[in-house]
Amino acid sequence: MRLLSLLCASLLLFAFPSPASAQKNRNKKAAKRPNILWLFAEDTSPWMGCYGDPINRDQTPHIDSLAQRGVRFSRAYAPAPVCSPCRSAMMAGMNQIRFGAHEHRSSRGPVQIELPENVRLLPQLVKDSGYFTFNLGKDDYNYAWDQAATYSWQNKRRGNLDWDKIKSNQPFFGQIQTAGGKNNTSNFPAERKTDPATVAVPADYPQNQLYRETVAQHYDAIRKDDDFIGTVLQGLEEHGLTDNTIVVYFSDHGANNLVRHKQMVTEGGLHVPLIIAGPSPYVPSPSVRDDLVNLLDLSATTLAWAGVNQPKWFEGQNLFDEIVVPRVFVAAAKDRMDHTIDRVRSLRTDRFRYTRNYKTDRILLQPQYRDGRPFLQNLHDLFQSGELSPKLTQIYFGERPEEELYDVVADPAQINNLADSSKYSDELQRHRKLLADWLAKGDAGEDEEPLGELAYQASGHKWGEGVNPEYELVREDNDGDGLSDEWERINDRDPSDGKLLFTFDCGGWQTEGWTATDPVIGNIAGQLGYLDFKLADGKATIQRTGLNLDPKSNQGLVMIKLQCPSKTKVVLISQTEASTVAQPSMVNTADATTVYFPVKWKKPITELTLSFEGKSDGEIKIDSIQIESIAGR
Repeated sequence: MRLLSLLCASLLLFAFPSPASAQKNRNKKAAKRPNILWLFAEDTSPWMGCYGDPINRDQTPHIDSLAQRGVRFSRAYAPAPVCSPCRSAMMAGMNQIRFGAHEHRSSRGPVQIELPENVRLLPQLVKDSGYFTFNLGKDDYNYAWDQAATYSWQNKRRGNLDWDKIKSNQPFFGQIQTAGGKNNTSNFPAERKTDPATVAVPADYPQNQLYRETVAQHYDAIRKDDDFIGTVLQGLEEHGLTDNTIVVYFSDHGANNLVRHKQMVTEGGLHVPLIIAGPSPYVPSPSVRDDLVNLLDLSATTLAWAGVNQPKWFEGQNLFDEIVVPRVFVAAAKDRMDHTIDRVRSLRTDRFRYTRNYKTDRILLQPQYRDGRPFLQNLHDLFQSGELSPKLTQIYFGERPEEELYDVVADPAQINNLADSSKYSDELQRHRKLLADWLAKGDAGEDEEPLGELAYQASGHKWGEGVNPEYELVREDNDGDGLSDEWERINDRDPSDGKLLFTFDCGGWQTEGWTATDPVIGNIAGQLGYLDFKLADGKATIQRTGLNLDPKSNQGLVMIKLQCPSKTKVVLISQTEASTVAQPSMVNTADATTVYFPVKWKKPITELTLSFEGKSDGEIKIDSIQIESIAGR
């Protein structure tokens, strides 16, 4: 019996080493593993010398040095065109739409998003394997998370780098956040600044001095970031860390001051630099990779470097695995950005970018946090004055199509939408299926945000006040005109006059609640300032419900300004005590028609219907619908 007891004790000791012994084994294993350092830049497009950009040739020596001794990925793409969804996805190893992290700046208010059961963030997985993990600078994750379990050391103010602390805690997985495109360059040395006259403004922006200066500033921001990266590389070298540290340089999305880069699922918004340098065998010999890469692949690769098995929820692949299957496509998603609500899904294949727009009642360039900045004001000024080219008018202020397809090799600025071209119908069908298959794995963006989150995001934040129709669910309309008091205030209307007024000049809610009664009419949201639709078989009807207009405030004439073919018949029907048809009078000018309907309503108006009859496929463009007193005419 004693012999059996001793034997059992020996087996137990063999199977379950002491805590001290286990820690010693982990430390021994960890000592053989590389350090991993992410240089995570904000808002940066790949405009560096190593990417062949002539403006920054010889101007980004430190970033270029990483490319010279490492692997540069020429076609790396972010999962989202704004910071927090991208960062949230990379930390979880899966696209933000899979687990509810897709709405920008979520979990900042009373509504918290919880991670799926058993899901742990990338740094925590690495930390649990024996790594020291740290993050210096922003984190910006859209869910509730355990900071202590995730990072051994975190400082949201990057400050001076504590290299002694970093060196004494190896192996480490660290992130150093760089300002990237957000660098303030006002005090950048004049002799190092980019001459605006030398830059090429991308074709999807006005070709004027302001945009040359905007583009030049982004070059300067990258140069300033390169200076900082040089100090990091110098710190690694001075502390003897270079030989055992994998350094990764990349960005979360495209340039911040170019409105069709950041916040847009375009090549400009999603194409980012990605350079990896480090010791063998973790990083291959210096080379350039031209395959399509998702930044989620970096998350998977980081686990592989750390010797951590990849969890089943990870969507990326080890970039340096023995067998790397080239991606057929990389996908991305755009949802609420700050206060601006949207839902867009996009994927890039070898030659094409396909985009699906789900909210077509708002223009492409919605109201947003940059509206007060000169480069965006310039776009609006050019549009209002009629000086913006037809192409730029369409891609910024035009009717939002359900589908977009671009040959981004021939058209990198995505100016020419090929979705309606019969020549590309096969490509359109192929890309539709690729996107449908990708979304079939899960898209939390199909549903709207909780009312509590909408209420929190609607108003009162420095990044802006919401004007999308989704916010109307949490607002009050006390004067019954179908538009909430808050919405009217934000759009410089009187929230208490109780008068019928629709002007269709809010790009975040172009229809102002009007809908077509027949789906064959299609999208009635035209370019900024208009409802726009065609008379299918010579007829069309649009309707506005949700009204409670006081008849006393709405006596006189319902005035409709529009453009329509001659001999178009327009009928107004109001749902009050009985259906009534008013006999209109029409005033025509060279470019518009004004229709006047005399009304003598006696009960609250709850619904309005406009019907049109005329030339088949004739185009109707409605500028405004409003009440006008007879005395004021």
